[in-house]
Amino acid sequence: MLPLLVSIFLLHACFPSGLGHLPEGLPLLRTEFALHLYQSVAAGRNGTNLIISPAGVSLPMEILQFGAQGNTAQQLADALGYTVHDQKVRDLLHAVYATLSNFSQGTEMELACTLFVQEGIPLAPCFVEQVSWWANSSLEPAPVNSSFSELNEPNGTVVQTTGKGSLWEQVGAASAQLAVVSTMTFRSTWQKRFSSADTQLLPFTCAHGCVLQVPMMYQMAEVNYGQFQDAAGHQVEVLELPFLGRVASLFLVLPRDKDTSLSHIEPHLTASVIHLWTSSLRRARMDVFLPR
Repeated sequence: MLPLLVSIFLLHACFPSGLGHLPEGLPLLRTEFALHLYQSVAAGRNGTNLIISPAGVSLPMEILQFGAQGNTAQQLADALGYTVHDQKVRDLLHAVYATLSNFSQGTEMELACTLFVQEGIPLAPCFVEQVSWWANSSLEPAPVNSSFSELNEPNGTVVQTTGKGSLWEQVGAASAQLAVVSTMTFRSTWQKRFSSADTQLLPFTCAHGCVLQVPMMYQMAEVNYGQFQDAAGHQVEVLELPFLGRVASLFLVLPRDKDTSLSHIEPHLTASVIHLWTSSLRRARMDVFLPR
């Protein structure tokens, strides 16, 4: 079996159909951000396994946009590809985040972001109001002498920043410290479950040609499947495995040529390419093997 590129963009499957035009390109911009984030983080990992949540990174960056100014505000907008100061963007994202708590049929998805601010730092009232309204976010006081690294939570990411800005009412020349903890939780089961009785040890080829014996799940199923060619001419296969209720899906990209490395395919992945591939899949009945 060849190496797999697994991409899961949970939030991008949740855009309400009635709001898809507000603005039209926002889902693609968020997918592009996810790709840039993945490629940046994966660059120094030498092909090792990587799990990353683009939504867990973009959420605190959106919140910080409410208080950032000058170069910081521009850098956040450039990195995300959009700004929450656009009313249409703000309305659409708020509608998307509101759907997360309304999933049913055994699927749970939750985003949360907590901003820990040093005690005694007065925040601008408009910023406090915007944070409390944005995607299950909250502000919490942190003791002045506490270590912000101690505020990290399981499955959370801490980003430390220092400086002055419109987040705080100016208090002389003093600077304030802020820790941002963002978490994403997703629990679900496959639309068609793999039977544990069908799991068996089978060879799996890693990125550098090393072959391992790994527990491999198996099922014969009707799935959404397609064969495509990237901009460099590499042939790939794309498979969709939906979760219960089809509110989210796992997409797998597999090189058709066993000698083609994923490192040759990943640079050619763009939001437009992924949208084209995932929207062009066709139903096919096939054997599906997946590392457990």
